[in-house]
Amino acid sequence: MSPLLQDMLRVSLIGIGATAAMDLWLWCLKRVGLPGLNFAFIGRWVGHVFRGTWSHDAMTKAAPIQRELALGWLTHYAVGVAFAGVLASLYGTAWLSSPSLVPALCVGLGSVVAPLVIMQPAMGAGVASSKTATPLKNCLKSVANHAVFGLGLYLSAVTLERISRW
Repeated sequence: MSPLLQDMLRVSLIGIGATAAMDLWLWCLKRVGLPGLNFAFIGRWVGHVFRGTWSHDAMTKAAPIQRELALGWLTHYAVGVAFAGVLASLYGTAWLSSPSLVPALCVGLGSVVAPLVIMQPAMGAGVASSKTATPLKNCLKSVANHAVFGLGLYLSAVTLERISRW
């Protein structure tokens, strides 16, 4: 396998692992009674974007999209892989072979900008959840979720590095 293909595979696996770590975190939050994300709404928004509509007053009122839940999950993981690519682009492929925590956390925490200033406003929640009943609480949850994603980037990279040494 060429080095480029090898790096692309590694980045993809790191992104998938980090996204799975975030999903495990969200599942744990749900188990203790905290509401989680509705991936169907992400799929609904993406489906409408493909049809030319970028923003909505409320995703709950937007017309459902066929297979929106599957599209939402696919989007969630694709974005996770994309942010793993951002990490490798910013810190170089050397980071893939010798991962460190701080760059992964920086990218994880930096990735919270996407939901706060793109997704939430486009879905009718306002910038940084400003149109919701509990904007500060929602923003803090987003920051925590993305910090877990950053930790997942690091742990996935460390795991892959250890596996590759076998």
